[in-house]
Amino acid sequence: MFEQTFKNVDDILHKDAGCGSELDYVEQTSWVLFLKYLDDLDQDRATAAELEGKTYTSIISPEYQWSTWAAPKLPNGELDHHNAKTGDDLNDFVNIKLWPYLKSFKLSAASPATIEYKIGEIFSELKNRIQSGYNLREVINLIDSLRFRTYAEKHEMSHLYEGKIKNMGNAGRNGGEYYTPRPLITTIIKVVNPQIGETVYDGAVGSAGFLCEAFDYMRNSKSLTTAESEILQKRTFYGKEKKSLAYIIGIMNMILHGVEAPNIIHTNTLAENIADIQEKDRYDVVLANPPFGGKERAEVQENFPIRTGETASLFLQHFIKILRAGGRAGVVIKNTFLSNTDNASIALRKQLLENCNLHTVLDLPGGTFTGAGVKTVVLFFEKGSATKKVWFYSLNLDRNLGKTNPLNENDLAEFVELQKTFADSENSWTVNIKDVDQNTFDLSVKNPNKKEEVALRSPQNILEEMKALDEETAEILKSILELI
Repeated sequence: MFEQTFKNVDDILHKDAGCGSELDYVEQTSWVLFLKYLDDLDQDRATAAELEGKTYTSIISPEYQWSTWAAPKLPNGELDHHNAKTGDDLNDFVNIKLWPYLKSFKLSAASPATIEYKIGEIFSELKNRIQSGYNLREVINLIDSLRFRTYAEKHEMSHLYEGKIKNMGNAGRNGGEYYTPRPLITTIIKVVNPQIGETVYDGAVGSAGFLCEAFDYMRNSKSLTTAESEILQKRTFYGKEKKSLAYIIGIMNMILHGVEAPNIIHTNTLAENIADIQEKDRYDVVLANPPFGGKERAEVQENFPIRTGETASLFLQHFIKILRAGGRAGVVIKNTFLSNTDNASIALRKQLLENCNLHTVLDLPGGTFTGAGVKTVVLFFEKGSATKKVWFYSLNLDRNLGKTNPLNENDLAEFVELQKTFADSENSWTVNIKDVDQNTFDLSVKNPNKKEEVALRSPQNILEEMKALDEETAEILKSILELI
């Protein structure tokens, strides 16, 4: 039922003049979903208070509650069409009254950690793009049929919402930005192995895939006490996100996974001077896929000791600095980071190897990120001791990855198993840092165990590689044009 509801909502938004893309569909579905979620949360809190003999004050004032303006019901449970706003009346209420009211929560909330603050921030960043009040009425009626009351309902909803995020990435220009393949995320989390009581951070949070999967991993790791559940809810997961749309998607994704008031801040992580990071600001675990291909302006670069326009390299400096001593990280980055010969890349590799134990590098095939032809690696490191050896694993698959053939967890099973002991195999090997060029610190992926293949590549492989290169070139050109 949930899946069909989402499809029907998309069909309605597709007809609306204010929604022109998959991004708009997700954004507009998100704010309506969020208000329905708040209504269900309010009902759950009211029921719990009643059982405990306590009084409960609703988060939302009566006139702005979902059951008042969006879905007033008759005694038989059917929609009260007489009191349910629609058309221009509905749009005027949403845009002129509801939105300013919800924005005001940001100023009145007790702290940024509360659901009230998240309400205020979300509605400060978004606007209602649904131009037809009749279309909005149809969307509301469909969303009203969804429930967020049980774990099973939230779990199904989160699965479908992830599917919408994935489709948004597949739609074109936001492939790697909004959606990191979940099999890759779960594999990174298995290797880093965050524990209850540790803090987990993603400074390029996007749709919050890393934080959501880490939450599921830690929640399912053992039978939790009430205190441990509260730790996971309130004092474990932290994120920062620059873009408004990604911010709302990340918040909504975490809520659907079961985190009631996500600790995600809407800010430009790279605008912070890393010299200002103190011990109280640090985290035990970093999990991230920072944007690749982006370029930062000179004033942003001044916040970093190693100045470079490459966004991912600035993020890596931030992650190294914000990790606690003994902290662990799994970070996705372009594979060219390992061998670039510019001064900034060399200096950053040197810093990473001297300040952290870069124990594992996972080399991923092209096509891992649907819609982005960039080749990537995952860096696994611990802060506090210099690197002596690096274990490499090159993921070689017998098929080409793409939208119809995405990465799956079985593809990465051998990596997870061999990584436990840093075992050598046809696809894995160890490099002693003493044997690495001490001037360039070149860490290029060169598998000494791979047998040379004499056979020529198939025309299909050549065409797919040409397409991937074309896509990467287009991304670079887009980044350059954005700077002009």
